[in-house]
Order: sequence, then structure tokens, then C-alpha cells
Amino acid sequence: MPSRLNPYISFNGDARQAMEFYRSVFGGTLTMNTFGEFGEKGDIADKIMHSMLETAGGFTLMCSDTPPGMEYKPGNNISVSVSGQDAAELRGYWDKLAADGTVSVPLERQMWGDVFGMCTDRFGITWLVNISDQ
Repeated sequence: MPSRLNPYISFNGDARQAMEFYRSVFGGTLTMNTFGEFGEKGDIADKIMHSMLETAGGFTLMCSDTPPGMEYKPGNNISVSVSGQDAAELRGYWDKLAADGTVSVPLERQMWGDVFGMCTDRFGITWLVNISDQ
């Protein structure tokens, strides 16, 4: 198996809902493990310790809920980029990600010639979608 680089996102108790949403956007196989499966008790037991979404198109997205004792500190220092040439596929992702979210750059042709948009989904994650001509 070759090395790969993929985003791993921390959530504050809604990782399950976020990953189910991302599966509805991108499709694929979603696996989730809870803290309870590894012996944790109490409120954290049903929260997500690790999850991974793998799609037929080669996307891998991982996430977890922030465990007790660790600070949940969202910021604006990361965004997830999805790019390619299949306009219909990428517009479909855009429509779902932007729904109930905030669009900061509308999905439209940009000065560099590609169609590009930026939005923040309902879970606070920033997405960059770029559709290239060739």
C-alpha cells in the first residue's frame, strides 16, 4: 500500500452526524468506532473515537470527536479541497456541502480560468471546490 495524505478532522461531539453527512455527499464506505468499543464509560462512550470514509473515487476523510482531556479548538487554519474535471460530480458535491452552510466564494469561473467556490458546511468545515477545464 502506498503512503497517502488525507484530512483528519476533530469535532466537538457531532462527528457521527458529520461523517454520515459526508457519506451522503461523496458516497463510499464509512466505518466508525466509538470510545465505548474500547472500554470508555459515561457520556463519551457513544462518541466517535475514529472514523474513516473511503470513496470509489479515491477520497479518504477521517475524523473523531475530541476526547476528554483534550481541548477542542476550531480555527481557520485548514480547509478541505476537492478538485478535478468532472463538472457534474463536483457541482453535486458543492450543492450538498453548501446547503445549510455559508458560501464565501460562489462557485463560478475565476480569473485563472477554472470554476471555483469556497463554502463552510453546517459543521464549520471550509471546503474549496475547483473544476478545471483540462
